Amino acid sequence: MNLEQAWQAALAEIELQISRPNFVTWFAESKLLEKNEGVALVALPNNFAKEWIESRYQKIILGALRNLDETTKKVDFVVASAMSRPPAARAGLGRLQNDDLGQQSFSELKIDPETNLNPRYTLSSFVVGKSNELAFAAAQAIVQSPGHKYNPFFIYGGVGLGKTHLIQGMGNEIKALYKNAVKVRYVSSEKFTNDVIWAIKNKRMETVKEKYRFIDVLIIDDIQFIADKQATVEEFFHTFNALYESNKQVIISSDRPPRFIPTLEDRMRSRFEGGVLADIGYPDYELRCAIIKTKIEEKGVIASDEIVTLIANKIQRSIREIEGVLNKMLFYQNKRGEPVNIKTAEHIIEEVSERPAKNISANHIIKTVAGFYEISPLDLVNRSRKKEIAESRQIAMYLLRDMLSLSYPYIGRKLGRRDHTTAMYACVKISEEINRNQNLNHKILAIKDLINKA
Repeated sequence: MNLEQAWQAALAEIELQISRPNFVTWFAESKLLEKNEGVALVALPNNFAKEWIESRYQKIILGALRNLDETTKKVDFVVASAMSRPPAARAGLGRLQNDDLGQQSFSELKIDPETNLNPRYTLSSFVVGKSNELAFAAAQAIVQSPGHKYNPFFIYGGVGLGKTHLIQGMGNEIKALYKNAVKVRYVSSEKFTNDVIWAIKNKRMETVKEKYRFIDVLIIDDIQFIADKQATVEEFFHTFNALYESNKQVIISSDRPPRFIPTLEDRMRSRFEGGVLADIGYPDYELRCAIIKTKIEEKGVIASDEIVTLIANKIQRSIREIEGVLNKMLFYQNKRGEPVNIKTAEHIIEEVSERPAKNISANHIIKTVAGFYEISPLDLVNRSRKKEIAESRQIAMYLLRDMLSLSYPYIGRKLGRRDHTTAMYACVKISEEINRNQNLNHKILAIKDLINKA
């Protein structure tokens, strides 16, 4: 496996351990430059990114690289300009002083510097099924007439279901269709926030206004992350109004609909709900198989139908996890010179799949569910059959199983000394219902968010 393939496999694992905005902001322009005597040299676009990643993500990066190659003992970092130096001059670059390093982007990454769009995301490569067909249809209509149909376009759904692919695919399609006549810009909410912070600090708000208000299509990813940042929300509100009143297209993604973003101001919620809301649900079995087969062809992975079925059955909620599994399969395939067998595939799935949340107790989950429904935790353990109590109790059982992997007997005892079959029934029911009941899906997403934030 070459350095680029190894780094893509490592990134797939890193992406599962940090938030999507942080991943896009800090790793979009990263590259594994070389590996020598157990030391991996990672190149970054500028000094700020180098210092930030070195101080916050070094252990995660080292762990991901070690999972791929146990001989990796250390990670050093360097900025992109050093890539042009001869190998001898690159020795020990991770220890060079900052003023010796310049600032330069990687041409190999092919991220369009003007639009921030990644060309690998296209509408033609977006696999369509029952869970996303309405969102895809709306996206196609918008591409044909940006700013005049379905504006704003607010797309929401769980983590790793393809929202970023769809909205960036729209941007690339618009860019290809209208050439330079339509100006498109994609930005994560994290990047937008950083731009506002920079502008406030340097008294350059006009720069931010010029950057975002004089374009034709603004695509902003993971809007929920700016909801509690007052200055950022204020600037986005005025940017949104300026674009909307000029018939410019605004495309927004979130992990939940506006009404389930608790810190979102009413004026922003009203603006978002005034457009078109489209959801992407969890993919059903047939769609998961289609996605796996499509990505297998894209990546050049050799996998039997048995392995495709295994992945589709084991990973049911995240396309991003599926991609992580396939990246690691490709690494093993290239390293060993042969396709992975079913046993190795099972091992890879176990490694890549989401791990249970840390520092979260069963009591914390029960308390959070009760608080969400505005009832007492004692109501969850009593014998009440009221609809709202029964639903909240089943959700609590489902989350105890989903987030902490607790046994059915334990869950039953924890919630009113019930039989393990009651807990099993609740978990299966919620697991099935979440795929077709988007309202329930969004409730669970909101509760998980509260659990993880506490």
